Amino acid sequence: QVQLVESGGGLVQAGGSLRLSCAASGRTFSMYAMGWFRQAPGKEREFVAAISWSAVTTVYADSVKGRFTISRDNAKDTVYLQMNRLKPEDTAVYYCAQHTTPYEWGYHIDLFDSWGQGTRVTVSS
Repeated sequence: QVQLVESGGGLVQAGGSLRLSCAASGRTFSMYAMGWFRQAPGKEREFVAAISWSAVTTVYADSVKGRFTISRDNAKDTVYLQMNRLKPEDTAVYYCAQHTTPYEWGYHIDLFDSWGQGTRVTVSS
């Protein structure tokens, strides 16, 4: 059974930084692409960033490109999201997710079948 546990959320002022972590267990971490998604109050869950199993490929939503960086440490079974120059519109619950199929790439939300419980990020203006 896959377990994903996020941490690192909190309250930060606009322009500040946070680093989210997601520790995974239950499947061979290095075989699966990972993603970060977020859900703001009253809105649908949306894609933020994804990284391939080997970290060779990364992709970002336009809204976070140049500010956020996704990375992974396969030795620690952990994926990270470094968030810089945060804006109030980044306020949301952030979820990490694991791809359904090993060694498969894609970042549509339907391609991820395992989700963490989420960590809340609040950016004050």
